Amino acid sequence: MRVICLALILLLSLPAAAQDMNELFRQGMTALTQATRAEDERREELLDEAIAAFRKMLVADPSLVRVRLELARAFFLKEEDTLARRHFEIVLAGKPPAAVALNVNRFLNIMRARKRWSVRVGVALAPDSNLTARSDERTILIDVFGQRLPFTYNAEDQPRSGIGIAAWAGGEYQYPLDPRWRLRVGGDVSRREYRSDEFDRMTIGAHVGPRWLIGRASEASVLASARQSWLADEQDFRDVGLRIEGRHRLNRRTTAHLNASRHERRYEGRDWLEGPITDISAGIGWAATPTFRLDTALGWGLQRTERKRERNSSRWGRLGATFLLPRGFTLGGAGTLRWTDYKDTWAPFVLGGGKRRDLTRSIRINVHNRGFTVGGFSPQVSLIQEQRTTNAQLHGYDRISGELRFVRLF
Repeated sequence: MRVICLALILLLSLPAAAQDMNELFRQGMTALTQATRAEDERREELLDEAIAAFRKMLVADPSLVRVRLELARAFFLKEEDTLARRHFEIVLAGKPPAAVALNVNRFLNIMRARKRWSVRVGVALAPDSNLTARSDERTILIDVFGQRLPFTYNAEDQPRSGIGIAAWAGGEYQYPLDPRWRLRVGGDVSRREYRSDEFDRMTIGAHVGPRWLIGRASEASVLASARQSWLADEQDFRDVGLRIEGRHRLNRRTTAHLNASRHERRYEGRDWLEGPITDISAGIGWAATPTFRLDTALGWGLQRTERKRERNSSRWGRLGATFLLPRGFTLGGAGTLRWTDYKDTWAPFVLGGGKRRDLTRSIRINVHNRGFTVGGFSPQVSLIQEQRTTNAQLHGYDRISGELRFVRLF
């Protein structure tokens, strides 16, 4: 956790850019204008020059909508559509004139239609105060012949802390079938390692399926997906199934999404946990201003395992906010509540042999500086506090974790 705190202090101590804003804007616009007439190699250099100038201005003052519009246009010309789309959507949140909004939507439609490759990679330092996600209590009460007697478990399963290294990469290609249909093919891999091999985890996933551009503001995808997971370098479980993704822009500042999936899970050596897993979620993102965004989501899940006692359903809600601050800082946070109900008795952990009920709360805070990069990677500091309260003895826990991550989007 000291590593996270030191990194946070480092980010907060970064000095603001001192260059004259008018001169930066002139440099950026000159480079952007010249780039539209230049040859390929020179064009890329000019676009990078324009992007650097506009980014310096937004680091100092993220509320400059006109500057953000030109930055989005530069990313659009470079065909870095993920970044261009993000900035164009922020411009729309600034309530631009109708003619500007119409032009921005034209750019968004072009990018949606031409999308081909998307790649993401990242690495993180990840401290965790409770790697096992277990209670630090060792004694439960058991009903025996009308009396409740204490029973103590072996202390070997006490929670353990540690600092891990996480790395991940993923990519997708969209092949155009016709003006409204694309074939999505993609995959991802992630790896997390700790000093003790028993907590190491690796996951590889893949998906394929059609994407339908329904109209100017709506799209949907149906994907066949599969995932294989390893724990302590041994096969743990695999998922095979389908997922559905939908997105609709309600207006200039509001976007809705709907996701649903159903996968069949199979374990190596733990047959009682096998069975179908269903998840459904819906959410809305609202860009209130160019510097403030709210995101909310609701979800429901069902896990139907072979062993009846492990079967459960859950419902959850999440609320998050993101602030773009002066001097290049972005501050974000989110809170999640999850209720989980099990379908059968959990004796002796639930006194009287009742059904288990869990409530899990988590709070996440992120901070990073938009003007600070290391080899093209942006550092971000995250702090996560998680707590589970339950009527099942030994199954509640407190957990504090964090990440110092370096992420790059292409």
